[in-house]
Amino acid sequence: MRNLEQFLSDYGDSHQNPLNQWIHFICVPVILISSLALLWLVPLGSWLGLEGSAAYWVNGGTLLGVLAGIVYLRLGIGVFALMVAWFALSVAVIMAIESAGWSLGWIALAAWVAAWIVQVYGHKVEGKKPSFVDDLIFLLIGPIFVSVEIAAKLGLPVPYVQGTHHQDATPDKG
Repeated sequence: MRNLEQFLSDYGDSHQNPLNQWIHFICVPVILISSLALLWLVPLGSWLGLEGSAAYWVNGGTLLGVLAGIVYLRLGIGVFALMVAWFALSVAVIMAIESAGWSLGWIALAAWVAAWIVQVYGHKVEGKKPSFVDDLIFLLIGPIFVSVEIAAKLGLPVPYVQGTHHQDATPDKG
């Protein structure tokens, strides 16, 4: 498996255009949260005969979180911690939508479709196909790339910066 630096470099190759980067800064989190929300609706716990809160928490979204967590852990403890935070934020959004009595399925589906449409436009502007077309693992790399690039734009010292800050990057080999 490639290392984090290789993944981010490869992902960054098709995300150099500033407009496409900003589109990704908005749409990647929307796609992440809405994808988990849609999978949250797959009641694996109920299908397994679990009851109560166990049935609620064992679902397609948590299964994806666990499986993706294995990939993220292989990329490093920092990546794993970052993605646990993204997962926690996603769960908070999911629970807020459910608590408000809104339709999680329809809201997640609308957000997911809209975000992908805008992402396709971003890649049209970029003139390059999305990275995941060649390797589906890049669907898991997008949130890491966005986190690193946003942190760099905020002036935070982060390793593996690609985008417009590439010349300032000093990867942490530790």
